[in-house]
Amino acid sequence: MVRAAVMLGNGQDVEVRDIPEPELEPHSALLDVELSEVCGTDVHLLHSRLSGVPYPIIPGHVSVGTLSKIRGSIVDINGLPLEEGDRVTFLDVHETCHSCWYCLVARASTRCPKRKVYGITYGLADGLTGGWAEKLYLKPGVKCLKLGDTPFEHFMAGGCALPTALHAVDQAQIRIGDTVLVLGSGPVGLSAIAFAVLSGASRVLCIGGPAPRLAIARQMGALQTCDIFTLNEDERLEWVRERTGGRGADVTIEAAGVPAAAVQAMRFTRDAGRVVVVGQYTDNGEVALNPHLDINRKHLEVKGCWGSDFSHFYRAVQVMAHETQSKAWIALTRKKFSLDQANEALAVVAGGKLGKALIDPRL
Repeated sequence: MVRAAVMLGNGQDVEVRDIPEPELEPHSALLDVELSEVCGTDVHLLHSRLSGVPYPIIPGHVSVGTLSKIRGSIVDINGLPLEEGDRVTFLDVHETCHSCWYCLVARASTRCPKRKVYGITYGLADGLTGGWAEKLYLKPGVKCLKLGDTPFEHFMAGGCALPTALHAVDQAQIRIGDTVLVLGSGPVGLSAIAFAVLSGASRVLCIGGPAPRLAIARQMGALQTCDIFTLNEDERLEWVRERTGGRGADVTIEAAGVPAAAVQAMRFTRDAGRVVVVGQYTDNGEVALNPHLDINRKHLEVKGCWGSDFSHFYRAVQVMAHETQSKAWIALTRKKFSLDQANEALAVVAGGKLGKALIDPRL
């Protein structure tokens, strides 16, 4: 039997249960979990804010560990065989078909209708398919990446926000010398700040909160920060203009998750600038905008960004293995929680006062 933390949804407490260890299918594996992330998505899952979730579930969609059992053969992205004892992480997105219209024509695999996600759209009925457990079942076709000498904690300092933010920064097409504004100081916003710096932005500004999160934003590379709890929207607009020659930011990345922030992103951006909306992962309602004033007359380029694909995940692993590029994330304050402390970990993440919360099933 394997101990696992099970989420019931609708705000109910997470329970620790014993789950049978699965029989391995051909070309599948069993992962001894070392660490699994607790992120904002898990808080949404706790309160049933995402659609299509087959409760009960074992949360934990970004995890690291050691391959303890392999049946048949599994290979990495380079076609090299993986072996028992290898230290790996894996792409939580699974069963993307690579044969439908969205995969082949739109080249938008995040919209594939067959797409499934460990710890989110796989349920307890699917077995050990979440990282908040002592062991995790890697189904046939799951894409694993070796971590080599990268410490588990170093990679997990980035977590699921890392590939999502990388996708958003790709969409933003940041140019050397740009002033980038990031709305939101949660995990995606913080990673977007660091990636904007790595992409050549001359200045990165951040509007968010609470104050401890803004301190982390400056640590991640934000030159200046603005606390949403101290200035109203008009004052925040003036704050941005004062720092951008009266024009607004060249690029704004909305990572706040509040519907009003999407409109504010447009208003805080200069004419002929670029806006990426990545924070609206869940449906938090509608918001009014003026298409003429907010988009058309400003000649804005506005892009939506949802999730990430293997290319972003692969590149995120490379960043965290790089001695200098990974420094901003590695410096984040981290705390480990046992399976029995999963509810405490969720509360800490919801409060936004910790850089990174991790489940360690061995505690």
